[in-house]
Amino acid sequence: MKIVVCVKYVPDAQGERTFNASDNTTDRTGVDGLLSELDEYAVEEALKIVEASEGEVVVLTMGPEDAEQAIRKSLQMGAHSGVHILDDALHGSDAPATSLVLAKAIEKINADGQADLVITGMASTDGTMSVVPAMLAERLGLPQVTMASEVKLEDGSVTIRRDGDVSTETITAPVPALVSVTDQINEPRYPSFKGIMAAKKKPVQTWSLADLGVDAGEVGLDAAWTKVDSFAQRPPRQQGEIVTDEGDGGQKLVEFLVSRKFV
Repeated sequence: MKIVVCVKYVPDAQGERTFNASDNTTDRTGVDGLLSELDEYAVEEALKIVEASEGEVVVLTMGPEDAEQAIRKSLQMGAHSGVHILDDALHGSDAPATSLVLAKAIEKINADGQADLVITGMASTDGTMSVVPAMLAERLGLPQVTMASEVKLEDGSVTIRRDGDVSTETITAPVPALVSVTDQINEPRYPSFKGIMAAKKKPVQTWSLADLGVDAGEVGLDAAWTKVDSFAQRPPRQQGEIVTDEGDGGQKLVEFLVSRKFV
């Protein structure tokens, strides 16, 4: 069993997130970052699968130098090796470019044997677009079973349970396949001291776009289909108005809502 897990290094939601003034892209180097929380569920599910049988978990990411921290956290959890796509030309890449680079990297990882599964989180916590898994499956020519709350492997197929607002679906696909998981599927483990020490000896390869055979003109901000035209800091919260109800509190509330165009 061989599983490739795609993870992302994202700005810490608890920190001060902003954009680069030079090109209106997300600032990923001047802020604290971490492994995307939703990707922890993908790593955990991959580890559970290989622990139930045997195999290896390869963690894949693309991003600036600090993005290696996402790989290191995954290795501390128990993943066996990592691949970091590092290239200055990637700056500003959108979802189509991201899926292209990840697909090429997975194909290179598969050079010594086809991965049975590619697992991703349901979305990244910075972009929350949820489109890369589908794009990645299309580029790899794999069946996609997404938004899984449960994953089962048996007889050369993968079966997931997808929980919706009004129904639950059971979906089966042949392997190899791409699976994205939700935050309902498991409880990600905390790295143990043993895991942290072991992660220091686990291999992490760094590849450039040239290593993947990807033209720099196909990625980056200039190739992006969408761009941020402008941004502004949220204005500071102002002190609220205290209204004393003298029998006309309801009327004053309605007047306030109308003045703010809420009704």
